[in-house]
Parts: sequence; C-alpha cells; structure tokens
Amino acid sequence: MNKPFRTTLLALLLGAITACTTTEPPAQTHDGLVLQPDTRFQFVYLLPDAELDAYTTFGLADCSVAFRKNWLRDQNSSRLDLGSRVTQKDVDRIKDALGAMCTEQMREALQAPPPYTLVDEFEEGEAVLIIRPAIINLDINAPDTMSAGRSRSYTTSAGEMTLVIELLDGTTGQVLARVADRRRGSDFGTMQWTNSVTNRADANRALKRWAGMMREGLDKVVGR
Repeated sequence: MNKPFRTTLLALLLGAITACTTTEPPAQTHDGLVLQPDTRFQFVYLLPDAELDAYTTFGLADCSVAFRKNWLRDQNSSRLDLGSRVTQKDVDRIKDALGAMCTEQMREALQAPPPYTLVDEFEEGEAVLIIRPAIINLDINAPDTMSAGRSRSYTTSAGEMTLVIELLDGTTGQVLARVADRRRGSDFGTMQWTNSVTNRADANRALKRWAGMMREGLDKVVGR
C-alpha cells in the first residue's frame, strides 16, 4: 500500500527552545534529541546513533505557519478604526502565503544541482527521510490588511519569526533531528512604510537564507 506523507502542526512546546536566545538551551529534548555544538542554526538537536546517511529518498512536507500567541489580539488593541482591524481572514491569508513561500524555497534548494530524489508518496517500509519545516512565533509588526482607505504603518522592522525543521523517518515517524533558528526582519534604522510588499521581501530573504542553510546541513549529515 502506498503511504502518503502529510503535514502535521508542530507542537508549540518547542517554545522552550526558541522563545529566548539569552538562556542556555536544554542539553536534551523531551523526545531524546541531543544538542549539537557549533552549528549555523541557533539550535540543532540530533537523535544519538541516527543513521541519516542511510537515506537516499526524501520527502518534503508543506510548511506550516503559526503566529505568536495573542498576536491578533495585540494587533487590534491599538486599532480604533474597525475597518483597519486584522481579521481571521487576514491571518489565514498571511499563513497560506508564507507557508507556500517557505515550501517553495525549500523545494528549490533541494532540487538545486545535484538534486535530491523527492517523492510525494512511498511504500510501507521504504527508507524515506521526511523534511518537515514550520514557521512558529510569527510576529508581523505592520500587516497589510488590504482594506479600503487603509492608513500607512511605519516601523523600523517587519517583525520576526522562528523556523523549525524536523527530519523524521517516513515509516515510523521517529524524529531524528530538529533545528530551530529565530530571525528578525531587517532593521532599517529609520522609520519606513511597511506593507505587504516589504513584509514579503523581508520574509523571502529570510526563507532563502534558511533554505540554503538547510541544504548545506543536509548535505553534511547525509554525506554528500
């Protein structure tokens, strides 16, 4: 029987790892992964004795997106004009767009020469390494709600987000590695008009960089 892989929402218990960069990260996670030193990502955890170089076929799950807790409430608390308020529809639109951008950048990085063999479905028991990206703690300072007569928003930064990538065995679902990296939007130094175009540009730069780091790290752990 073919076994398709599907995206699942990443548990936000990862907040203990990614929420604060000023405290020491735990040496071991709740699921037995061990912190690795001297990596390009802020945090890299590996399962002891995981044989990542045994995989020759790979799957890429769609990137899931989760906003910072209470982000929608905080955005609307200072918006007196009801027409300018951020709606759940705006939230869903941003999540869908950012998730698609993330997945696209990851796929492009994996398909760059020499390309990885990517599959959308596989047989039970087949050795497939699933790459599961997620964006968590998304915090956009000035989202563009695309409402009629909207006012301009000025900020010094587009916001921040944390990327989490898990590598897991496609058959067992065992998480073999997890990386996390928190990034802020480019700091302009002076007040700039922030809208959907500038937000997207900031996000795309971060995602492209992350995708390159992911490809570099994967090449290393699978022995390319």
